[in-house]
Amino acid sequence: MPKGPKGEKRPADAIGLAVLVGKIATGEVEDKPQDDGKDKAAQEMGRKGGKRISPHLPPEKS
Repeated sequence: MPKGPKGEKRPADAIGLAVLVGKIATGEVEDKPQDDGKDKAAQEMGRKGGKRISPHLPPEKS
């Protein structure tokens, strides 16, 4: 079964996916990403570290 950008399960067939998209658009189904189980504070620190190190990298690496 295909997975969305956050790992949630989506219908494999085009018609099933179209029905799901229609239900999300009309508000019949709420489309909220599932918790990925990762620590949010650790994710934020990782983003800060990436921004902090990027000026020190050569242009082809950043």
